[in-house]
Formats: sequence, structure tokens, C-alpha cells
Amino acid sequence: MYVIPAGCLAFILFFTVFGDKGLLRIFELKHDKDKIEARLAENKVENEKLKYEIVALKSDRRYLESIARKDFGLVRSNEVIYQFPTDKK
Repeated sequence: MYVIPAGCLAFILFFTVFGDKGLLRIFELKHDKDKIEARLAENKVENEKLKYEIVALKSDRRYLESIARKDFGLVRSNEVIYQFPTDKK
């Protein structure tokens, strides 16, 4: 007598937990959403840094000079560069 309602209840509970729109799927989607939002926040911070660097490269000659010196090894005509060997241990 209670077999059919219990079977229906078990069927409904199974799909409530394990179905395409079940609790496990909702939990998985929430976890994915949190990861994407964290990555978005990191990208926004990186984007702001890059915007600042673009402005600095366009307007700040000292910054541009420091980049040229550091990345490309450029020097002024009246400068002498001393290079010392590094200790390899």
C-alpha cells in the first residue's frame, strides 16, 4: 500500500539531488561562478595596472627611460656601464 508513494517519493528525491537541475548541479554551478568571479576580480586589478602603465608610458619620460634601461639595456652617450660577474655557487 505504501510501496507506490514511497517509490514516487524516492524517484522525486533522486532527481531533486542528482538531476540536471538538482542540488549537486546547483552546488557545482555556484562553485564555478565563485571561481569565475575571483578570476574576474584578478583581471580587473591587472587591467587597472596596465591602464596605469599605458598612461605612464605615454606621459612620463622618466618611466619610459627606466623601462628602456631595464629591459633593453640602453644607456646615455656619456655613461659607462660596469658589469661584474655573478657568483655561481
